[in-house]
Order: sequence, then C-alpha cells, then structure tokens
Amino acid sequence: MATAADLALANRLAEAAGEAIRPLFRGEWSQEQKADRSFVTEADRVAEAAMRAILESERTDDGIIGEEYGTRNEGAGRQWVLDPIDGTTSFIAGRPIFGTLIALMQDGWPVLGVIDQPIARERWVGRIGEGTTFNGSPVRAVACKELSDAVLGTTTPHQFSGDDVDAFMGVAKAVAERKIIYGGDCYNYGLVASGHVDIVVEAGLKLYDFAALVPVVEGAGGVMSDWQGNPLDAESDGRVIALGDAARLEDVLEAMGGLAHDHGH
Repeated sequence: MATAADLALANRLAEAAGEAIRPLFRGEWSQEQKADRSFVTEADRVAEAAMRAILESERTDDGIIGEEYGTRNEGAGRQWVLDPIDGTTSFIAGRPIFGTLIALMQDGWPVLGVIDQPIARERWVGRIGEGTTFNGSPVRAVACKELSDAVLGTTTPHQFSGDDVDAFMGVAKAVAERKIIYGGDCYNYGLVASGHVDIVVEAGLKLYDFAALVPVVEGAGGVMSDWQGNPLDAESDGRVIALGDAARLEDVLEAMGGLAHDHGH
C-alpha cells in the first residue's frame, strides 16, 4: 500500500515537475522549431529529470519507469511511473489540459496516482483504499443511469484502428452525440473522478499513460478496466475504459459489440 510518506513525496514530485514546465508553456519556440517539437522534448526532459532527482536521492531502492529516461531498478517491487507531459499536442497548442502523471506501483499494481495540471494548478491524487482528492478536497464520481445519459471523452478518434474503430463507435452511438468530448488526455480521467465526465475509452496507451489514472478514478468510486473488463496492471495492452459508475461496465462492453473480446490479450 501507499503510505502517507509516499503521498507527500508524490505531491513534491508534482510540484517539481510543474516548476520545470510552467516557464516553457506557450513559449517562443513554435515558429522556430515546430517540425521537430524539440521544445516539447526539452519540457518533458526537464520535468522528468526534476522528479527523478528527488527519487534518486530519497528512494534509492525503488524502481523508476519514465517516458524520457527509461527504467531504473527494474526488479524492484515498488516502481514510480512517470509521464512528465501527458498530452503533448495540447501542450504544443497552448491548451492547459495536458498533465504530469505520477504513479506508484506495488508488484505491478497501481496503488497511488497523481494527475497534475501545472498551469491551472489542478491536482487529482488517488490512493487505493483512501479515496481521491482534487486540490486537497475529496471528490466522487457520479452515478449514470444509462449510456444515453453519459458524457463520453476520448483524446482523438485517430488512436483507434481496425476493429477498435468499430468498438469505439459502438460506444459513441450509445451516448448522445452532443455529449462526446475530444481532446484532453489524462485530464478527462480527472474529470471522471470529479463527476463531470462519465466514460473515457482509449487505445494505444503505455504503462506511464494509464498507471496514475487508476487510483484517481477508482479512489473516487469509479472503475478502470481493459476492453475485456479486467483490472489494469503492468501487463495490460493499453486499451482502457474509465467509468464513473461501475454499473455501466457491462453496457459499455456490450456497446463495443464484443469485438474487444477477439484480441486474446
């Protein structure tokens, strides 16, 4: 389990990343360097380096899995999973709906997660067994009586290919069209925890994209799973569903048309 000390450390990691990112947001780089996105890479690197420096000095035995600088102490039972900027396109476009993701995993299972939006200074923190907070105050996901009432979020329809397109469109057809939001990356999962969004469906996520989301959504009373309805862990295939109301999981899987069951992961 994640301790109070782990929680305090995770908050400090988020502060350090935010301090690195804020000066670079909407910077003067876009005209000069748009083609290679080198500025974004710089922001990613300084934010992850700031977090890793703290972990390397204070948690020498813990593992680290980071998007930019790879893995340290691979065999450790406790792993910190870091994505300094989740939502690169939003960052490039000057939209403050990207986030820094910090997860603590115990034996492959996410036990603590942080979604931090450093520009708006919005932070969701979830601990398995302890509930989820938004800027320090408890938040709860909301009930959703049927899919036709739901607000559905996804970052982009372009992330789906093959059968996954039909599976996503099945869910999209089951909700009211005016209630689908595009864009948002990790931010949408915070909105699920806070009761503003009901469902998020995505594919192609890496461990550092989803590990932090699980404790946030589930601590708020929601549920996260893969497209077969199984809990997410280090071995999951990157197809995820987040629901504010766990009672709708079967409805979502049914709306996907059973296509999700064919992949055999």
